[in-house]
Amino acid sequence: MNYNIALVPGDGIGPDVVAEAVKVLDKIGEKFGHSFTYNKVLAGGAAIDQTGKCLPQETIDICKGSDAVLLGAVGGPKWDSYPGDQRPERALLGLRKELGLFANLRPAMVFEQLSDASPLKPEIIEGGLDIVVVRELTGGIYFGEKGVKESTPLGPAAYDVEQYAEEEVRRIAKVAFDMAVKRRRKVTSVDKANVLESSRLWRRVVAEVAKEYPDVELDNLYVDNAAMQLVRNPKQFDVLVTSNIFGDILSDEASQITGSIGMLPSASLSTGNFGMYEPVHGSAPDIAGKNLANPIATILSAAMMLRYTFGLSAEADSIEDAVKAFLTKGFRTPDICAGKESVGTDQAGTIIADLI
Repeated sequence: MNYNIALVPGDGIGPDVVAEAVKVLDKIGEKFGHSFTYNKVLAGGAAIDQTGKCLPQETIDICKGSDAVLLGAVGGPKWDSYPGDQRPERALLGLRKELGLFANLRPAMVFEQLSDASPLKPEIIEGGLDIVVVRELTGGIYFGEKGVKESTPLGPAAYDVEQYAEEEVRRIAKVAFDMAVKRRRKVTSVDKANVLESSRLWRRVVAEVAKEYPDVELDNLYVDNAAMQLVRNPKQFDVLVTSNIFGDILSDEASQITGSIGMLPSASLSTGNFGMYEPVHGSAPDIAGKNLANPIATILSAAMMLRYTFGLSAEADSIEDAVKAFLTKGFRTPDICAGKESVGTDQAGTIIADLI
């Protein structure tokens, strides 16, 4: 089989880590008899520098014509002075909207080999940690009506509207429950139903979907309590499903308790199998091109692409096993070396590819 992948290296360390993921995918192709065709496109600051736009139409068209998208990272202080609608990060919102990527999956895993890197006490994460945050990605306050009022009794003001339609909630809830069926059969829905009307609709629709999954347990938590429970007792969770803004915040918290944001992948899915895959970390421009970035999050994002878009579970397992073997053998990148000798970005990618 041949698979067409749109590559969006982006900014900062994005090109560094995407190159290593490609190295690993090529090794998968050799071992399992697949071929991958890569089409590099511009987005973010790199696109601004070359085209004047953070998301050129050509990028959108090529991504839509591909089987999946692999993205590095976008943004950096170089473009901080740009207006909000022209900043590099706006490219992410544009891609999510244009590609219909409504479901963001962000696993938060504590690798046994790196358990001492977690800021949580050993007894809290003993036995490992495996959580998935399912975040609604194309609705809510990030995409709602927004504007500025030049005059109010307290002076100029700005507003952003949080709004959800029933179908938006229903489809993301189904993604969460379908995942839970394949995992530990528990969904925790996070909202602020004691205050927000949009959250009351959210809770009602999630409860309706839950009736279709009688073997899956449903809990509801207010977002402030969920944030507290994530650091107090994270192993109580399996799949968390929540809105765009709450998911943005909670998934970052969940990633941090694992000890290294450089280890965590993510997937953004549309209806069907199409998806965009990217590491959770940012562009880290201070270490770009210095062979210091950890490519594992991007490599694991490629594994998620194989699993969720291409349906290649054995191939995805092979990548994940190679990453575990890399860690078991004592290899570390600078962000997780804890004072020990580390390997660079390119060496890490080569070693993981060789372990497949």
